[in-house]
Amino acid sequence: MRGRDQSVLNEVLPPEERVIEAVVARYQRVAPAITRFARTIAGNEELVVRLGSQASGSDDEIVLDPGVFQAAYARNAPVTPAEVALTSALHEVVHLLASDFDEMRPIPRSWLAHREDRTTSEEPEELALPEPAPLLFEEPEEGLVEAAADVEDPPDPADEPVALLDAISSIGGPAAEALFFSLEDARQERLLLEGFNGVRSVLADLYLAAVPGGMEEARPLGQYALACFLMVGDYATKDRLQRMLPPHVGMALDDAQPFVDDVAAADDPWTVGGLALQLLEVARLHGLAHIVEQTDTRQVRTAKSEDDSSAISDSVDAVRIVTPPLRDAESYDETRAAAQAVSAEHGKAGDADQAGDPATEQLVRVSQSPSVYLPTGQTGKLVVGPFPGQFRTFAVEGRSLLVDAARQWGVVQRRVAGELYPLFLANQRRGLRSGFDAGDLSPYAALLLGAGLYERMFERRDLPTRRSYAVSLLVDGSASMLQPLQVGNTRKAPWALAAASLGAWSLAALCNELQIDFEVAVFNRSFAAAGDDTERSFSERRHRATGGLRRTHSGSADRLTRTVNHYLVKPFDDRWRRHEDVLAGLFYMAASPRDAAIAARRDPEAAPPVSMFDKAANVDEFNVTYAAQRLAARHVSTRILVVLADGMTRGSVRALAESVQLAEKTGTTVLGIGIGDDTVTAAYSRHQVVERPDELTRAMIDGVRSTLLRTIADAGGETWWVHSSSEYLQQQRSLTHV
Repeated sequence: MRGRDQSVLNEVLPPEERVIEAVVARYQRVAPAITRFARTIAGNEELVVRLGSQASGSDDEIVLDPGVFQAAYARNAPVTPAEVALTSALHEVVHLLASDFDEMRPIPRSWLAHREDRTTSEEPEELALPEPAPLLFEEPEEGLVEAAADVEDPPDPADEPVALLDAISSIGGPAAEALFFSLEDARQERLLLEGFNGVRSVLADLYLAAVPGGMEEARPLGQYALACFLMVGDYATKDRLQRMLPPHVGMALDDAQPFVDDVAAADDPWTVGGLALQLLEVARLHGLAHIVEQTDTRQVRTAKSEDDSSAISDSVDAVRIVTPPLRDAESYDETRAAAQAVSAEHGKAGDADQAGDPATEQLVRVSQSPSVYLPTGQTGKLVVGPFPGQFRTFAVEGRSLLVDAARQWGVVQRRVAGELYPLFLANQRRGLRSGFDAGDLSPYAALLLGAGLYERMFERRDLPTRRSYAVSLLVDGSASMLQPLQVGNTRKAPWALAAASLGAWSLAALCNELQIDFEVAVFNRSFAAAGDDTERSFSERRHRATGGLRRTHSGSADRLTRTVNHYLVKPFDDRWRRHEDVLAGLFYMAASPRDAAIAARRDPEAAPPVSMFDKAANVDEFNVTYAAQRLAARHVSTRILVVLADGMTRGSVRALAESVQLAEKTGTTVLGIGIGDDTVTAAYSRHQVVERPDELTRAMIDGVRSTLLRTIADAGGETWWVHSSSEYLQQQRSLTHV
């Protein structure tokens, strides 16, 4: 039987599944249930639950800090990841809803008996007395005597209303405050989670699995406080706890039991504050806490109280899931202040959404991105989204440059399909052919029916002979593609991405003529741009998200902001005309990067995010695998993937080679084109290295055209047409190569 010291989470979840983005992804799957739960216990159908970088709770909105419940995944407990995701989020909602200690009241008179003695042995400084005034024997002015008689005694400071935490701190010091937070934590869970037995059982598993280690490391006062926490929350009985505690701590629990029962039954945090003072007094009577002597100086009293506070917090926090408003007074104040500063629009994006914080938006975006699984067993997140549509603002200039570049580099822009067009047209016109003839039913249909051959004839007529195709173009979008490269022996120019864009444009024309499904995507590794980004919005969001993530998730900030990105310039299911202008704008930026940068600086509100092309190294294998998966989902008979890059992956060459090999085994023809770099030969069985822009565009078009011709030849002429073209195909079959 599995012991509580054995961790199901550590067995099931590898380290990469316990990182913050994986935790947020699990939360997103249960977010609607969390919102319904929060609305139920709050009695507010308009309550919104969001994620944010600062936890907060108010009447109409709850903001959860995902970093808080991430800690639950590090626990050693026999629970599943799904249970932890739901329970930790519900736990945070409960405490953010219930933690309100701002009500002002006079300090109860019963608390004053627990007040620490404020007298000190320090000698007071001698006060300089004023010179006595000369005695006057004149009669006092009329009315002064009556006015003096009407002066009331100064009010008792104990009658002045104060906040709860201020009252506890002034009476019992930091130790009483720490004990109050632990007791209130357990009381809220017992009260508000009553009836939610599944959540309670998961919390019990998480807490009890940590108790042995917590008790072993704790000092006597910490053991006592932890036992009180578990008893108030009904996670463990006094008898069970006494069996694992030293005798003098166990005896203290006997005297503490009545006060613990009162805490569990309390419905007011002020009542819990008074009981915390009582329980601290019990600890002092049993020698578990420091006793304040009248001879102690102020510094000694403060040191004793802070030492007791540390003993309580360290032991209880080692077991409970610490939530911000119940960590300490400072954290509570920060949480309440954040609730008043939240500016996100309520209910804008449904039941559960992220708060308007760029750091959290980036975190959620990464967590919701698809996970790509490589043949080597590696897993990684790939941020997938549309290519920024604002590049349309460069469309006019881009189209003009496209015409000039096509003429200069000798790229045909009309009738790109060439000899393929009549072959594909013949296939489209023929459609489905009968198994017996190409026309109406045979005059011998009656005999066929009588012989029981009608069903077979129907099946043959329904047999499709029309082939279908899909082409995907994957273009390296790193900043190195914009760097000047040698063109022949004359000059250097930034032609790599420009030639790739022209090739993409020509390939789109080819597929459009042949009515082939096609997709164009750009990949890079940097801060991910959004589909509606401008240069200003992209730069500001990147700056704020990077700064926020460095503050809250310093160890993960670089991974969360320099993501592997896959931008869909033209998806399979969209018409080419909708995306022509975007690709034309990309070509302008690639062909004239300096002019595009000047335009972005001049008007960043309207310019596209040209700074999205970062110098960060790419990880090609994730993009190749994802593109191959999208191709496989098209359910076509012939799939072609063309990959353009100016260097080798910064991930693993072996992983890239195995990804390409797997795509080939599943029926996808993968063409790897290296721009001025021959390292593609190590990963792609079909490869070509180009040194000039005209070579690049021709390699793209000719590679796809030859592959299409090969599939036609392999299919056999009788399937496609009954013409003399069969001889031509046989010639192409012997000549075509990649």
